[in-house]
Amino acid sequence: MNDTLLSAKNLSVRFGGVLAVNNVSFDVKKGEVFTLIGPNGAGKTTVFNLISRIYTPTTGTIDYAGHGGPVRLTDQAPHTIARLGIARTFQNIELFEHATVLQNLLIGRHTHRKTGLWSELFFTGKTRAAEIEAREKVEHVIDLLDLQHHRESLVAGLPYGVRKVVELARALCTEPRLLLLDEPSSGLNVEETEDMAFWITDIKNELGITVLMVEHDMSLVSKVSDRVLAMSMGTELATGTPAEVQADPGVIEAYLGSVDDVSSLRRENHKTSHKVSA
Repeated sequence: MNDTLLSAKNLSVRFGGVLAVNNVSFDVKKGEVFTLIGPNGAGKTTVFNLISRIYTPTTGTIDYAGHGGPVRLTDQAPHTIARLGIARTFQNIELFEHATVLQNLLIGRHTHRKTGLWSELFFTGKTRAAEIEAREKVEHVIDLLDLQHHRESLVAGLPYGVRKVVELARALCTEPRLLLLDEPSSGLNVEETEDMAFWITDIKNELGITVLMVEHDMSLVSKVSDRVLAMSMGTELATGTPAEVQADPGVIEAYLGSVDDVSSLRRENHKTSHKVSA
């Protein structure tokens, strides 16, 4: 039985003379948290933009086991991605600031709209039933992410950390099979990051949603990730468990310099510490 939900093969994308992603391949298994890590400019968000069809790859393919069967994402139009069961959050929060939290979440139900213009104009029984169903789905997400207190609040007046959770909630309201999280802990404090780790685990275990994440916070990566792909300068460095990838010499060099440089730095730090204590 094939347990692969998303399969990217030999992805490359070039912007003018810049090769942003260079021959990257990976598979995301159903029910796992798969994380892309790497220094700034590694090509992680570009890969997200390829999957969500904001960009078109120069070469390579992306295959996805969608709601209605396997599809080649690289052949799909951007507006079809949400209907295929893929939702996304952004590094820079993208919400309707002058709408309430509840209104923002209800917008996330648009992919499940089954009523027509006349039915909605006259608010028929079918439309009423659809509205009730949408509200029930949204309220479930509100309860899951502890947003009850903010339900009727305008997004513009909310703290940054709460906005991040609202964007996550709106993505969940689309009932995705695959959730793309672009730096979910960016701008969060330690307590908010711990909450985010808890929710990502619940999304995976309780909702059965597969998560593909870009993240810099290695403590969050280690807590929630089943597998990790490290990238640098648009290329693959290593794939494996968080512990395996963090111990990989190529990954260490990409983040901190060569392994010899890291060893020298540790020796210098030890000497400095010894002098201070003396």
